[in-house]
Amino acid sequence: MRERTVATVTTGRGPVEYASFGEGAAILALHGAMGGHDQARFLARAIGEEGYRYIALSRPGYLGTPLAAGRTAEEQADLYAGVLDALGVRKAGVMAVSGGGPSAIAFALRHPARCWGLVLVSTAGRRVEEPLPLAFHLLKNLARIPWFVESRRRKVAADPRSAARRSISDPAILERTFADPEVRPFFTEFLLHSFDRMPERVAGTVNDVAVTRTAEFPLERITVPTLVVHGTRDRLVPFEKHGKALAERIPGAELVTVEGGEHVAIFTHREMVRPRVVEFLRRHAPS
Repeated sequence: MRERTVATVTTGRGPVEYASFGEGAAILALHGAMGGHDQARFLARAIGEEGYRYIALSRPGYLGTPLAAGRTAEEQADLYAGVLDALGVRKAGVMAVSGGGPSAIAFALRHPARCWGLVLVSTAGRRVEEPLPLAFHLLKNLARIPWFVESRRRKVAADPRSAARRSISDPAILERTFADPEVRPFFTEFLLHSFDRMPERVAGTVNDVAVTRTAEFPLERITVPTLVVHGTRDRLVPFEKHGKALAERIPGAELVTVEGGEHVAIFTHREMVRPRVVEFLRRHAPS
């Protein structure tokens, strides 16, 4: 997928940093924690295909988009509508992963006429109650220290397999993922990108955590075609409470159950997930 230069668009809620690439029906790509437009591009590359115009945003509190542009899921949903207005896009599909999920759901609820399809990957279907890992509390403070960030980057670059063990606990799946000549460099690049401008990713991450611990949505009112992708071993957002709940409560939602998949199932089980997402997008994209 050929990428365009990163730019900033002005909306009624404030500036939004984004990268747009490809041609065709528009798709908003929404990243999760410690993300930005770069991580949103990884989402599009992991499970999308060519033939669409992907608009990869830095959500509020990430990189060049100020947190003041939208703290709640609802404010972020209205911000996305403003981005579409500013770019001259009438309607877009939405592809969201992890912490990008609540605002994607809010967009489908508040702006259904602007949304032709919704893909929710490893996202919350109800209030998240699981305790945060200790690593999160440490990271949000250490991420602002340059020498720590550079040290961590070097360690990940030298041994990405060890770094991946934090998100891929099954040794067999870890080995399979790193044996794949296409996925291994792709996943490694994904891991390394989070260290770029890391301090500028903290405010949004902390805000996302707060949103997932308070947000509740009338999922039964969603009228947009929806595809839910969720791993059965997701420790951050457990399958039964979230992925399965989303599919059961959203009318007509389709569920891709990733057996053994964890929070990074779009990488570890890409060969299974991507065809299902591609088929869904082809079926619902406007001609």
